[in-house]
Amino acid sequence: MAQKLEKRVPGIDLLRGLCIVAVVLHHINLRIHFHEIDMGRLLGPAADRVLFWSGYYGVRVFFVISGFLITTWSLKRWGSLKQIKRRQFYLMRFARIVPSLAGLLILLSVLDRAGIPRFTINMQHTSLGRALVAALTFHVNWLEAHTGYLPAAWDVLWSLSVEEVFYLVFPLLCTLVRRPALIVGLLSCFLVIGPYARLHAHNEMWADYGYLSCMDGIALGCLAAMVAARVRLSNRANQALRISGTLLCVLIVVLSKTTFHLQLPQTGLNVTVLEIGTGLLLIALQQRFEQRQMGNNSLLANANGGIGGLTRILWTSTGWLRWFGRNSYEVYLTHMLVVWPMVGLFLYFHQSVNAAPIWFLATTALAGVAGQAVTRFYSEPLNYKLRQKLLLSGWQAHLIQDSFNTGTE
Repeated sequence: MAQKLEKRVPGIDLLRGLCIVAVVLHHINLRIHFHEIDMGRLLGPAADRVLFWSGYYGVRVFFVISGFLITTWSLKRWGSLKQIKRRQFYLMRFARIVPSLAGLLILLSVLDRAGIPRFTINMQHTSLGRALVAALTFHVNWLEAHTGYLPAAWDVLWSLSVEEVFYLVFPLLCTLVRRPALIVGLLSCFLVIGPYARLHAHNEMWADYGYLSCMDGIALGCLAAMVAARVRLSNRANQALRISGTLLCVLIVVLSKTTFHLQLPQTGLNVTVLEIGTGLLLIALQQRFEQRQMGNNSLLANANGGIGGLTRILWTSTGWLRWFGRNSYEVYLTHMLVVWPMVGLFLYFHQSVNAAPIWFLATTALAGVAGQAVTRFYSEPLNYKLRQKLLLSGWQAHLIQDSFNTGTE
């Protein structure tokens, strides 16, 4: 019997899982300092930095993945970027993004009005109404850069603001410019502007959160998807790309002293190098997956001893990360609704600081469960119903179902 072809790319889900876990651990660590416990001192500052301070880099990698998935999805649906159906593109984005966003905003508004600590907006900075307008018009990043941080559960919306402004422009750029070379040229402009924008922002928050400071990652993901669709790699070239991409990511995330000596953070290029490494990895992972699918082989089809046995072990041991990756959007939006209560309980019960590892694990697991529950019982059903209602033709109905399985953001 022929095996069912998978639509999701496991390697990309794994990468997404690593990123979202890095974000969750980062936000727990801001409240419970892992380096202060015995295990943290045993691990040392280098390991502490990689494990618990990589959330910023995780979001940057998410930008590249998002651009890659959206562009790959668009090329598969419409054949070329110049043929994107703008109305359909926007409706698909609306159905994917708005249900979870609207649900979160309603809940955050209730928490704010109830005066719940850590969820109440500081009226000296801004108001609830102003924050809602910023969230719904995708400029939370701009608001925070001008008025200061919102509560952490609101703050996560800064990255959504960057992405959705990019995707408002992306179909227009592709359909108005039309020529692939010009599209590539315009997307490449973001790669040049990004480091400059990070260095010359009017404050540190805008350097991290600004549109032009972050859109180079999304644009690079778009370019990587265009390369993956046009250039066929040999197995050796694919392996070289995977190794190169991994090494570049490790350089930025792990070897911070080396990057400092290379003047990468000082020039804003540390983020660019991480994005390039991610782009190379995505090209290799996508093509490797497609080659296996063309042979009608699942990822574990040859996992019987030797290399296959190693593949089986890796597949099994990383399943939890791929699970996080499949629910990464919902986990990202909702994880602070888990982190703050868990931190509150940790402090309320006067837990020994050396009990922190258990709380880190429990909080991360609960954040994953909450995100998966939101995906299964709320965002995914609404996503499907909205797409079914808004896109009615037979071809579009196929598009609706297919999009659930490709990991599109």
